[in-house]
Amino acid sequence: MAIAEYSDGPVSVPVPDERGESAVPHVEFVGVDKSYDGRNLVVRGLDLEVERGEFLTLLGPSGSGKTTCLMMLAGFEATTAGTIRIGGRPIHDLPPHKRGIGMVFQNYALFPHMTVGGNLAFPLEVRGVEAALRRERVERALSLVQLEGLEDRKPSQLSGGQQQRVAIARALVFEPELVLMDEPLGALDRRLREEMQYEIRRIHSTLGVTVVYVTHDQQEAMTLSDRVAVFHNGMIEQAASPEVLYEEPEKAFVARFIGENNRLDGVVVSEGDGVCDVDVDGLRIRAMSLGLCPPGARATVVIRPERVAVSALPGRYRNEVETKIDDMIFLGDHLRVHMTVGGCSDFIAKIPNVVGHGAVLPGDTVTVGWAALDCRALVPEELREGEEEW
Repeated sequence: MAIAEYSDGPVSVPVPDERGESAVPHVEFVGVDKSYDGRNLVVRGLDLEVERGEFLTLLGPSGSGKTTCLMMLAGFEATTAGTIRIGGRPIHDLPPHKRGIGMVFQNYALFPHMTVGGNLAFPLEVRGVEAALRRERVERALSLVQLEGLEDRKPSQLSGGQQQRVAIARALVFEPELVLMDEPLGALDRRLREEMQYEIRRIHSTLGVTVVYVTHDQQEAMTLSDRVAVFHNGMIEQAASPEVLYEEPEKAFVARFIGENNRLDGVVVSEGDGVCDVDVDGLRIRAMSLGLCPPGARATVVIRPERVAVSALPGRYRNEVETKIDDMIFLGDHLRVHMTVGGCSDFIAKIPNVVGHGAVLPGDTVTVGWAALDCRALVPEELREGEEEW
């Protein structure tokens, strides 16, 4: 075992194996619960592992438990039950300042009376780093976030984007192996958010540190992450790569929260070999199945709007419906076509803005179609939440 020094004594840390990878996950949540009132759980039975060097995003709506998980990992909240480990070591007895974690907040949390250089030097001073090494690390951190030459400015003399870069540099200046970010881009406008997303990706790629990031912005999560854990009602609905979450959602909530989906409610007629037929308002829809919707059960069929073809040639797709175009909205690179399909009065298809898109107009009767591979039959959300039973 290697030894990492904390101020209260040495702490054992797993030695990387011969492939250079840690023998255990960098971060582990095992059966973690959290309640603030002793009755209601805001986090329930959380089991989650974060690999060393991974960029994991905790994504979900407000109140879903994602920030609470980050605060428990940081040491600002105590668990009600369960265990959190860093490098295989339980950390419940370690206060926040001894966990060796860099933290970035939405409000930057910079000291207004200090210069940029002073803000960056502060974490090093409290760790007893000598002056020469402090200057070297401050310069390196400023270079990393591309703010060279600004060390003598006060935070009030910087733009919002520059202040956030300073906050990120301060979290990295003492060279932690784990960095936590809580909605760090929430206070920025859209253009700055997009710029900072790419900056954070670049920094993570450069340093290879482990990052646990919290956001409610799905586009931000998809852009930044190696893996995304989708939270809902204090639990993880699904944890996977952005591509898997988008293309292969396992839960109706994930399909609704990640990207945009048409949702058709019906009853399973038959199921087998990974596919099922669902009766949706008299239509027979063929969809991919996870085996969770037996015949006779209710199911929600989800289809991405960009996978729906408009004015498809009859017989081209397994799922085809004749309907009328109710409305078309121009959105620059594509048009949103609104129709009624299977009892859904706001069924949407996306038409790329290319030559020939004007072949269909509002009021036209068209055939829309999609492949069985592009839609999935999922257990309806209300059934999973226990409001009804099969």
